[in-house]
Amino acid sequence: MYNWGIIGTGVIAREMAEAFQALDRKIYGVTSARFERAESFAKTYQVEHVYQSVTDLLQDEAIDVVYIATPHNLHYEQIKAALLQNKHVFCEKAITVNDRQLEECVALAKERNLTISDGVTLFHMPLYKKLRQIVSSGELGPVKMVQVNFGSCKEYDVNNRFFSKELAGGALLDIGVYATSFARYFMSSQPNVVLTTGSFFETGVDETSGILLKNQDGEMSVMALTMRAKQPKRGVVACEKGFIEVNNYPRAQEATITYTETGETVTIIEGETTRALEYEILDMEDYITTQSGEQNLQLIRDVMSTLTSIRTQWGMVYPFE
Repeated sequence: MYNWGIIGTGVIAREMAEAFQALDRKIYGVTSARFERAESFAKTYQVEHVYQSVTDLLQDEAIDVVYIATPHNLHYEQIKAALLQNKHVFCEKAITVNDRQLEECVALAKERNLTISDGVTLFHMPLYKKLRQIVSSGELGPVKMVQVNFGSCKEYDVNNRFFSKELAGGALLDIGVYATSFARYFMSSQPNVVLTTGSFFETGVDETSGILLKNQDGEMSVMALTMRAKQPKRGVVACEKGFIEVNNYPRAQEATITYTETGETVTIIEGETTRALEYEILDMEDYITTQSGEQNLQLIRDVMSTLTSIRTQWGMVYPFE
């Protein structure tokens, strides 16, 4: 059993706290930008310790793992601070805002023999582990194309964090990280060709984009992202002998395989959507215990490299970079 400390008390932190409770785990400590919010959080979720600041939490030697649930722009400094205090880190997505930040954190973690991972839920869902086994087995033939859509319709509000450049807003880091992670998960290697175009909200963040990826194996992916127009969260992995279709893919528990030659369909059900964050906790603890998180971390690094390449092509830079 590990002692977890939580930084941030927003919606996703509360969902994570409920996952800890479902696993019958105690949360050791919590801190927030406002102390009274941390106190309220602790009372609601029976957290043992409340800290006045991030520094106070990180200096508690009893804490083994830190879960970071703050806005994107704060992740890099908080991850570094946690690693420097010899804490393992599980950070919400996007883990950092660019690959330079992530690679610095990865180097620091390796130097101190610490584990870092992120909250891209699909990497931890049992369904995806099963689907990857099927694809790797060759049953469906080689992967040819991955198609991924993700669209949310955020309420028009120029003051909302989703539209704030200062808070690393925009569709790419909020929902595009899921689409890119889905694509990378089923591609044999990291994309080495990235083509993209986008449209931008009045605050300068990306609102709509089309992204084309290709790797050295000739596998391709097409992604469509929208932040002011709803789309189905749909991913398709098209192989030579059949295709896999996953709806509501970030926390999916069900997929359909259609075989090209016969038209036969098979439904695959693994895991439970409602347990999505429990799987994240269990995987993270397993990575620490068995030091088995390298493959997961490489996926995260590949995704961040791709996201950085996309944003570089757009010429979109956050003010704090």
